Amino acid sequence: MFKIFTGFHLLDAYHKERHAKRQHPNKLIKKIVFSTIIALVTLWLWNAPASIFGIDGLTLVQQRIIAIFAFATLMWLFEVVPAWATSVAIMGLLLLFCSDSAILPFQQVAETDQLLGHKDIMAAFADPVIMLFIGGFILAIAATKTGLDAQLARILLKPFGTKSNNVLLGFILITGVFSMFVSNTATAAMMLTFLTPVFKQLPPEGKGRIALTLSIPLAANLGGMGTPIGTPPNAVALKYLNDPKGLDMGLGFGEWMSFMLPYVIVMLLVSWLVLRWLFPFTQKTISIKIEGSMKKEFKTYVVIVTFIVTVLLWMFDKLTGINSYTVALVPFVVFALTGVITKDDLDEINWSVIWMVAGGFALGVALKDSGLSDNAIKSIPFGDFSPILILLISGLVCYLLSNFISNSATAALMMPILAVVCTGMGDKLLPIGGTPTVLIGVAIAASSAMILPISTPPNALAYSTNLVEQKDMSIVGLLVGVISMCLGYGMLYYLGELNLIG
Repeated sequence: MFKIFTGFHLLDAYHKERHAKRQHPNKLIKKIVFSTIIALVTLWLWNAPASIFGIDGLTLVQQRIIAIFAFATLMWLFEVVPAWATSVAIMGLLLLFCSDSAILPFQQVAETDQLLGHKDIMAAFADPVIMLFIGGFILAIAATKTGLDAQLARILLKPFGTKSNNVLLGFILITGVFSMFVSNTATAAMMLTFLTPVFKQLPPEGKGRIALTLSIPLAANLGGMGTPIGTPPNAVALKYLNDPKGLDMGLGFGEWMSFMLPYVIVMLLVSWLVLRWLFPFTQKTISIKIEGSMKKEFKTYVVIVTFIVTVLLWMFDKLTGINSYTVALVPFVVFALTGVITKDDLDEINWSVIWMVAGGFALGVALKDSGLSDNAIKSIPFGDFSPILILLISGLVCYLLSNFISNSATAALMMPILAVVCTGMGDKLLPIGGTPTVLIGVAIAASSAMILPISTPPNALAYSTNLVEQKDMSIVGLLVGVISMCLGYGMLYYLGELNLIG
């Protein structure tokens, strides 16, 4: 995966290190212990008396879904297997035990029970949001394959000159822009590679190296919030906000960018100020030299034109009438027909992320189509909950979880639950800006979690350079993360009050 990206050696080293840690004997013992606990909890929930759940009219299929949901939660929390593998297991368990294509004895349920449609579960992998991811991956692969990414970095960094603080700002802004359309992992690897010649010019005893190194994960994590395809939690939030069977808010790609892009720009500038303050440069000037050149051929110009057209169609989806999911297929079609992308390039698509997100969507389908979400709304007095409390708890839980497990897994876990809660609370959420404040807030909280090297792949890549210590990353991550959440939730509250979202 990512073999054609500049900086693949960093990604390769990162994945090898993670694999080695997973295979460590102590890790294997923990996995066995956690697997046993998870199996026991799942089996207990599967077979426990329905009355313990406190949900009126709970059916047999719904109880199985609760058990599978608990299984997924614990598997994601303890990372017994990779997050995408848990998602695959979710879909398999739902199909085998809860669907109209389940193992025959498990299809024997009461007439009032409701088996899930196997086509609906499988369709989670072909959800329109998945097309958004594929479109983003295809654009990134084509840009790297033609050398357009390096050329863009060279052109965009040039205006920032040679002053050290300006160079730092340049790397922050360019990384942030790239991560809106390219995987933040690939963006971080690429930009850290571009920094290598810069490090050679800086004195080893100075703090400038730390500032530049930390600027990449900060900008990659924050920049991804600017578009629905920038990071999985955004797309998951968009999925539940726009679900025709649910909230059906019709929030478009351009509309998302209209309020998230200014917020991201402000946060990137905040990051710049924080890094300047904590890690000032001792050397006042730096010269930048980025290796690699753009291929001057027909395919390159096809990529440039298609990239521009795709982004414009995304931004003005409300005017054209073409939704962002359909637009995502435009680059795929053009690049396939012109030979820019070949069958070998399809191997570079980050399928693990797609499976991760699809598993979360399958859980959402199960909650909705089994009637479990409706039963929960009727049985649990969500209307009596404090909207401020829901906002604080959802944001803090998401932030804490995302520092230790994949933010995609966190979003996949929390969004279906919060969609049910928000539906149950109805108009009570209006004082805090409505449902978008909660769901988009969770996406912001997930991307703001960057305290530890394990919090995000960009953090891990920066830490692997051995130029930063964990305490430096934790201080910067906590400071920027708290500012990001406060500013983000404040913005969502304000926009919700003015009815400017959805």
